[in-house]
Amino acid sequence: MSQSDLPIVIIGAGPVGLAAAAHALARGMNPLIFEAGGQAGESISQWGHVSMFSPWEYNVDKEAAKLLAATGWQAPDSDTYPTGRELLDHYLLPLAELPVIKERLHLNSRVTAVTKVGADVQKTKGRESAAFLVRVKGPKGEQDIQARAVIDASGTYETPNWMGASGIPALGELNAKAHIAYGLPDVSGSARDRYLGRRVLVVGGGHSAFNALQDLVQLPGTQVSWAIRGHSLDKILGGGANDKLAERGSLGLRIRALLEQGKISLHQDISISQVDTTEQGLVVHSHGQPLPEVDEIIVATGFRPNLQLLGELRLAIDPATQSSVQLAPLIDPNEHSCGTVRPHGIDELSHPDAGIFIVGMKSYGRAPTFLMITGYEQVRSVIAGLAGDWDAARRVELELPETGVCSLQFETQEETSSCCAPMTPAQASCCTPASRT
Repeated sequence: MSQSDLPIVIIGAGPVGLAAAAHALARGMNPLIFEAGGQAGESISQWGHVSMFSPWEYNVDKEAAKLLAATGWQAPDSDTYPTGRELLDHYLLPLAELPVIKERLHLNSRVTAVTKVGADVQKTKGRESAAFLVRVKGPKGEQDIQARAVIDASGTYETPNWMGASGIPALGELNAKAHIAYGLPDVSGSARDRYLGRRVLVVGGGHSAFNALQDLVQLPGTQVSWAIRGHSLDKILGGGANDKLAERGSLGLRIRALLEQGKISLHQDISISQVDTTEQGLVVHSHGQPLPEVDEIIVATGFRPNLQLLGELRLAIDPATQSSVQLAPLIDPNEHSCGTVRPHGIDELSHPDAGIFIVGMKSYGRAPTFLMITGYEQVRSVIAGLAGDWDAARRVELELPETGVCSLQFETQEETSSCCAPMTPAQASCCTPASRT
């Protein structure tokens, strides 16, 4: 079998992974999708209670919509804002059930390694012509699949960042894990009893933290504290009414109002080095000083990519962002404080081993901002390139909303100097749900 006859392996059946499959099918390719969870969009199901701050028009891939429309599917109102659960029920799960997708989708099948046939990462001779070898652990045990290309759309939700400011667990963090939640607990639903009437500290300065905060203050008797690294609330809370994604702007405005009403106790310039478990509660230490005791901690400090499964491939990974080297300068949060990111595709996502692509949320590494439609543009470009259609692969077909966070009200802040440069069409610092970092 020649390499051109081999399938394209897609890791992850989230929105971006299934979009990649739809684009591959449209170009006559054979995608195989491996999903570690028991359903498509398994990670989304864990934050299904969260409202997204991007409306439906930014959450549906065009090629996937064509497949669905052929079955009589009706697209949701483009101006409404879905929850994660609605995204699953009204888009992703119907897409996964289409026969042309379902027959290629393997659930409960975790990709544990990707390498080259007969070549570890050190071997050069014959490497370029060797097919990819993908090891999958599924219901029937392990198997090796050969592929002409591999698209890693596995996301980052399974690997949240630690609470410790140095990138590793704070001293005592692992010992306190019974009282620490990472990511997006359903504070108003399944996790309500855990936080009701308790003292709760939320750590993190993004939309994950915002959602937790606004839900916690609704619980009777719950005392809510918030710890952030920086000093600038204007930068953290975003563009408000100037944000082209209205729900995202409104979320920041709601948090500002709760702070002004005294419903949230704010701790700024926090750098957590230690957490002690005492009889009075958990005590977090910052700069050698203790914060008031709490009963529970929600760590909403973002996510990081798991690159271990690609360890036998030759990748060009930026040491800071952990994204591809060519993408890193476009998304580095040290330089792009409000998402001055231009459209990008196959060229920025390529690696020394041709044919391996990290897309979607995982493509941004540790950079905290990502819009789902960006992932759709990524896979459109990648699949076009794999099909040999380089005009389409390098053509920009993406227009993103501006964040509004660079408005004149923030010009006096030192942090926004790079942010207030001339806008590009893709200037948006947007996570997928309103709650993603």
